[in-house]
Amino acid sequence: MPLTLYNTLTKKKELFRPLRGRIVGMYNCGPTVYDVAHIGNLRSYIFADTIRRTLEYGGYSVRQVINITDVGHLTDNSDQGEDKIEEAARRQGQRAKEITRHYEDMFRQDLGLLGIKTADTMFPRASEHIPEQIAMIETLEKKGYTYRTSDGVYFDTSKFRHYGKLGKINLKGLEEGARIGKNAEKKNPTDFALWKFSRPDEKREQEWLAPWGTGYPGWHIECSAMAIKYLGESFDIHTGGIDHIPVHHNNEIAQSEAATGEKYVEMWLHHEFVNIHGGKIGKSLGNIVTLTSLIESDIHPSSYRYFILSAHYRTQLDFTFRAIESAQHTLEKIIVQIALKKDRPTGTRTMTVEEFKEKLIETIHHDLDTPAVIALLHEGLALGGPYALKEAFAAEADAILGLSILNLAEEIAKIPKDIIDLCHLRDMARKREEWNASDALRIRIEEAGYGLYDSAGETTVLKSMALLSKELDKKINKMPL
Repeated sequence: MPLTLYNTLTKKKELFRPLRGRIVGMYNCGPTVYDVAHIGNLRSYIFADTIRRTLEYGGYSVRQVINITDVGHLTDNSDQGEDKIEEAARRQGQRAKEITRHYEDMFRQDLGLLGIKTADTMFPRASEHIPEQIAMIETLEKKGYTYRTSDGVYFDTSKFRHYGKLGKINLKGLEEGARIGKNAEKKNPTDFALWKFSRPDEKREQEWLAPWGTGYPGWHIECSAMAIKYLGESFDIHTGGIDHIPVHHNNEIAQSEAATGEKYVEMWLHHEFVNIHGGKIGKSLGNIVTLTSLIESDIHPSSYRYFILSAHYRTQLDFTFRAIESAQHTLEKIIVQIALKKDRPTGTRTMTVEEFKEKLIETIHHDLDTPAVIALLHEGLALGGPYALKEAFAAEADAILGLSILNLAEEIAKIPKDIIDLCHLRDMARKREEWNASDALRIRIEEAGYGLYDSAGETTVLKSMALLSKELDKKINKMPL
């Protein structure tokens, strides 16, 4: 079955047809590294990783770029306010580069904990691509798309005929506000800064000499310059959250296509928000939950990934601790089935590995339907047959889901000697029918973070996902950033 994806540009599902044979160019809007990413931010990279895994499962090679915004993103997300990096450096009493590298390291650590593939992924930093950004602005200037104000060089959106085509933005309904930024010198409310001048009254760490004056790039030009450098003037897929549609991604399209004269991106893919108790996640709201804080609460990163993938990417998710604990419990059941290595009696329903793979491809190729892939995995594991078949189903599904099922099954089966000794004592008590002693030992074992699985006169002890999280938390605390 061919891969179909929902293209925000056309507002419909389309067949995916790569521009360059079996090589796919994909750009994923990366973090602004002034603070730690919260769990809503991280949905972007689980989403991008799902696309990459789906493409690679289908035989494509993916050239992936995740940018690092380490300059130019202002505090009101438009053209006013203070640079988020400069503000964080001033507030924390550190240099800008110290701030950006620290939070970039934390971001990369989160990607690793979530099982997100980064082999061969490019992570270009905006601060290291200033010449490319200046060159692109010069091209736009020569073509008549720019004008200068007292605070910078702006893109004239009225000169770009199709401005707002992504998401079919109602330009007449747009008014200057918190997202656009009020600036009396702007010709149009939707015009945006390409280059900002350093103010005489501010002392910036990050500024560069440009033909128009000393300053720094606007937030939007960074992505276009880096995407074009590494993926070409036209490439296949660009991703991000739905909040990027009205401004950031429409600005990318305008400046890129005005500069090159070519179609910038074939398919725009956007994921929905993760909310908390029905409301938006935000630092100003004081409700930030990070991946590290989840781990400290005995939630494994794979459980959060499972939680995200249990909903379609175009569906809003409401995060609660009850919901994430439920996700962890369900994932744990899958991992335990693999760890127990038990054959199931052959029933009337069976499925070969090839049949499973065919269903898997059909399912994920329907606009990345990860909830249906999870349902297919549960179906496969419930069928009769040898353990090797279940292990194969888990491996195939996990190539898409990235939950590290087989690795986690190995981890939960690593039991220390003191717990094994307690299990032997419990087995002996059970044989003697000393049920009070047996129950007391079971309680000790479970309180230590282990699960007991009795079957056919045998008892298997396995670590819980909560205990794996505790162990992971200790490792993280020992890791230098």
